[in-house]
Amino acid sequence: MENNTPTMLSVSSSPHRHSGENTAYIMQDVLIALVPAALMSVVYFGWRSAMLIVLCTATCVLTEYVCRRIMKRKQTISDFSAAVTGVLLAFNLPPTLNPLFAVLGSVFAIAVVKQMFGGIGMNFVNPALAARIFLLISFPSHMSRWSLPFFYMSANSATDVVSTATPLAQMASDNMNTPMIDLFIGLHGGCLGETCALALLLGGMYLLLRKVITPHIPLAFIGTVAIIALIAGQNPVAHVLSGGVILGSVFMATDYTTCPVNKTGRVIYGIGCGIITMTIRLFGSLPEGVSYSIVLMNILTPHIETLTQSSPFGSEVKSSGKQ
Repeated sequence: MENNTPTMLSVSSSPHRHSGENTAYIMQDVLIALVPAALMSVVYFGWRSAMLIVLCTATCVLTEYVCRRIMKRKQTISDFSAAVTGVLLAFNLPPTLNPLFAVLGSVFAIAVVKQMFGGIGMNFVNPALAARIFLLISFPSHMSRWSLPFFYMSANSATDVVSTATPLAQMASDNMNTPMIDLFIGLHGGCLGETCALALLLGGMYLLLRKVITPHIPLAFIGTVAIIALIAGQNPVAHVLSGGVILGSVFMATDYTTCPVNKTGRVIYGIGCGIITMTIRLFGSLPEGVSYSIVLMNILTPHIETLTQSSPFGSEVKSSGKQ
């Protein structure tokens, strides 16, 4: 006997299938990917590096907690996004920076750049990079003091702590003397989390395997830097391994909130980051331009998405009028 009772269907908006991933799940993967670079920074720069990483992370989490309490909004510290911001900010600081400046930058990243715009998913630029630029503008001399690797093991570390130039500064003065292998493993001066390219690439491979990021932005960014360096008659490998190109292209330019969603937009975005970075490196008064390039492209992201958006499924395509 047939049952003619109509079947009741539940109607809801998309998405209709959930992968099980959430913000906390993704941010945990990012933190895991940052571990190799964090460990190498401690190996090269000692307890100061560990202190800055812990201090920035703790300050970012505490600032987010206080902001959410003041604004009487749901707490979001359990999603680990504030912790990721803290680690990335620390990675963009000189190892011997005054801890008070690190605290100030952390508060600025969370309170001003993130929470004042509504919290996670609402900020229009990367909080860690915005905080780094804020500190660079406010304390330029303190943000430009670079340490020799293993300076903390020296008998006279007080004099060795600021006695080196970064590879980018060497290239700017046409006095590049850092071997490529040292650039790759991190035996040179620089921000505490950007020096060891090997550790950053391992973290990037982890994120790719976990499908947290796609290769479009890193490849477009790094490829553009290498091509422009080659055209300019400079060493493309040195430019890629120096400064914050790998750190920025893998961990910060790929920020979900501030980068384009579609593949074409991501390629354009990565190329734009590379062009601006090399323009600053080759013609600017500053040796590095990664932070500025990513923040500028963050601002252009809505326009890139508008220009590269695909037509929704089922929508009519305008004809050219030709038969």
